[in-house]
Amino acid sequence: MDNKQPEQPKNPLHGVTLQDIVIQLQEHFGWDNLAQRININCFKSDPTMNSSLKFLRRTPWARDRVEQLYLTTFDKKASRRGGKKFRV
Repeated sequence: MDNKQPEQPKNPLHGVTLQDIVIQLQEHFGWDNLAQRININCFKSDPTMNSSLKFLRRTPWARDRVEQLYLTTFDKKASRRGGKKFRV
């Protein structure tokens, strides 16, 4: 029995961890700008990487917004498509 995850060639987030996403967004925007772009308390009120990851892992709508910001900011293909949403 093979426990490999299935290939997802059309998923732009395949192989990118949530931690990688948050680190890149935080380095690019900073916590204050990130909080302005995505209005969630884990970015506004005494933000830390651990608290943000914990919240985003338990809150699908917030994680979706963070993933979409990541795609529109860093994925050139998504930018050309107008940042269209992907189902993850």
